[in-house]
Amino acid sequence: MIPLRDELYSRRKPYITVALIVLNTLIYLYSALSPNVQFNEFIYRYGLIPAQFGQIFAGKVPFSASGLYPFVTSMFLHGGLFHLLSNMWVLWLFGDNVEDRMGHGRFLIFYLLSGIVAGIIHFAFNPMSPYPTVGASGAIAGVMGAYFMYFPRARILTLVPPIFFIPLIIHIPAVVYLPIWFLTQLYSGAGQALAGGGAVSGVAWWAHVGGFLFGMLFREVFEDKNYYWRGY
Repeated sequence: MIPLRDELYSRRKPYITVALIVLNTLIYLYSALSPNVQFNEFIYRYGLIPAQFGQIFAGKVPFSASGLYPFVTSMFLHGGLFHLLSNMWVLWLFGDNVEDRMGHGRFLIFYLLSGIVAGIIHFAFNPMSPYPTVGASGAIAGVMGAYFMYFPRARILTLVPPIFFIPLIIHIPAVVYLPIWFLTQLYSGAGQALAGGGAVSGVAWWAHVGGFLFGMLFREVFEDKNYYWRGY
C-alpha cells in the first residue's frame, strides 16, 4: 500500500521536516554525483555496519566514542534514488503533523533519537552483519509511530495494489493503515531471522520495528504541552 496524502493540516510550518528532506537530498546528490566521491566507499564509511560494533562487544576492537557516529550519519544516507524518494515522501506525509504537535526543536531531537534507537535495534538483531545499513526509514518509523498515537482517526489516501488489474485508491484510517504497516515489518523481520538471513535482504526490518515502537512509547515526552490542539 502506498500512502498518497492525509487530510490533516498543520498550524505551524514544518521547517524541520523540510530541512531534513533538503539535507537528505543534498547528501544523496553529493554522494552519487560528486566526482570526488566513490559512492560505495562513502556508504561503507558512513553507513552502520553491525559487525564493526560486534567486534567491539566481543573485545576484539577497542571502544572509541568517536566510532559511534554511523548511528547518526547512516540515517542521512540512501542507497539509490528510489530509496531516497520513497523515504522523503513518507517523511513529508507524516512529519509535518508530528512536528506540529511537538514543536520544531523537540521534533528534531525526537527524529534523531528515533533513528539512533532504530540503529541500535538493527544491530541487536544483526550483530555480525558485514553489510552497511543506510536510510532514514528507522527515524521515519518513529515519526509514524507518533502519528499513529496522535492521530488514529486521520484518514490516509492510499494506493492499494491492483486487484484484477484494477488499482484502488481509498481512504484508510491511520488506526488501520499504520498497524498493518508495522505488522508487515514485524513479520518480515521475524521471517528473515528464522531463515537465518540476517540483513542480506538489504531491508532493516527490525530498525523499522524499533523506530515505530520508540515513536509510540516516547512521543509524549516530546509533545509541546503548551500548544493547543483541537483534537482529531
